[in-house]
Amino acid sequence: MVSRANFEGVRTARALLPAAVPAATALALGLWGIGRQDSMWRDESVTYQVAHRSLGDIWGLLHHIDAVHGLYYLLMHAVFGLWDGGLTALRLPSVVATVLAAAAVGAIGARLAGPRTGTLAGLIFALLPITQMYAQEGRSYALVTAGVTWSTYFFVRATGTDTRRPRWWTAYALTLGLACWLHEFAALALVAHGLTLWWSKAPRPVWRSWTIAAACVTAGVAPLAVVSAGQAEAQLGWLGRPSLSMWLQFLAVAAAGALLCRLLMGSGTSKAGAGAGALTRLALPLLIAPTGLLMLISLVKPWYVDRYVLYTMAGLALPAGAVLSRALTTRRLWACLSIAAAVAVLVPWSLLVRSPESRKDDVVAIAHTVQRTAHPGDGVLFMPSRRREWLLSYPKVYDRLDDLALAKSPTASRTLQGTEFPPPEIRRRVLGADRIIALMDPEGQPLDPFPQEEVKRQLLKRYFEECGRTQERGAQIVVYAKPGGC
Repeated sequence: MVSRANFEGVRTARALLPAAVPAATALALGLWGIGRQDSMWRDESVTYQVAHRSLGDIWGLLHHIDAVHGLYYLLMHAVFGLWDGGLTALRLPSVVATVLAAAAVGAIGARLAGPRTGTLAGLIFALLPITQMYAQEGRSYALVTAGVTWSTYFFVRATGTDTRRPRWWTAYALTLGLACWLHEFAALALVAHGLTLWWSKAPRPVWRSWTIAAACVTAGVAPLAVVSAGQAEAQLGWLGRPSLSMWLQFLAVAAAGALLCRLLMGSGTSKAGAGAGALTRLALPLLIAPTGLLMLISLVKPWYVDRYVLYTMAGLALPAGAVLSRALTTRRLWACLSIAAAVAVLVPWSLLVRSPESRKDDVVAIAHTVQRTAHPGDGVLFMPSRRREWLLSYPKVYDRLDDLALAKSPTASRTLQGTEFPPPEIRRRVLGADRIIALMDPEGQPLDPFPQEEVKRQLLKRYFEECGRTQERGAQIVVYAKPGGC
């Protein structure tokens, strides 16, 4: 005879499955190929070298640039302080965050539409190529996603008819506030949640509680927003307005989410239909509103990058999980064929995101090429200067070279890539060198119009000859020497 304690244990285990199964899957996928074939791209290199600075130097940097990533840098400083585990330590926090996010998506789906829907939604979220990509990236976006998805779960609990309790609103405000401090564009989730309340015709007490929580989140992130707004030009000056392809991609994802929700709402007025309605009213605003709003803002102030609103993918996974759950009940053959087709598509993508080719460049390969090519004491020029990041995470390589344009190091200048001399001094130092290693963007990239960059190009073309050129992922390493010196 089964005891009451055993029965409760089994019921608790079943209740945890919608979160536990996606979490375990996300963990396995995150650890698979975490080294990405021993590659690292330049944004991760920024994380690596900033996190290895002292707390005072990090604080000084944040006064000048990158305040939006300040909390993340401090977290990674602590991680490397506990365990300086190279690329694995760099990416492990993102893996853990993705595990938490997948668990949250599963919990949300189970709460709104049942355990099977939750399990499938969480699995779909973990399997999405973009989720797998940022699960293995040493940046803050997976952590932001974990914060937003769990705040959304607390939002669902707080607005539920059976659990309108202050503790859920407190958890909501604290979790979303933390996500905003990891990246302030997490605050766009407030817009999605507000639209959900409007669409759901929420009663006045719920609106009042949400407004208070939203005000607390906004007030909490306001200092960061003020500081980062002053840094926006230097921080995001490289961005352009959303291209046609970006708009088409956004519209395609939004249409896919709307179609899934339409299929989901095809059931009658049963309990399952009510759950489908609640899930639709939560998922569609989360999928569409943050991205759409940021893209509209970017028509005036170019701030849009898809990874800044990575958390919106939860809004796609939820209806996808619900539709698949219903298909397994009513159309098993169709569902099985769809799963097989999805796996066939996902496997190549999963392999791709674990390769160096999935990122813009490969700092590790660039550093190794420079190490093989350069002689001790060679001059080095970074063209443009922000490509100095390619070597900063490898001081054993960088310190062998004479950085001809560098006036102050990144740490001394409290910047990411250091500051450079004015053109006359660069000219004097370059002409005094016999052999120079130039690290350049690939052919066809736009050339920076700044005077320092122009003088570098002119001097190399006029007074030096090219000895050799090596192409690496996202970079060119070119060796120059005085005539006859090759």
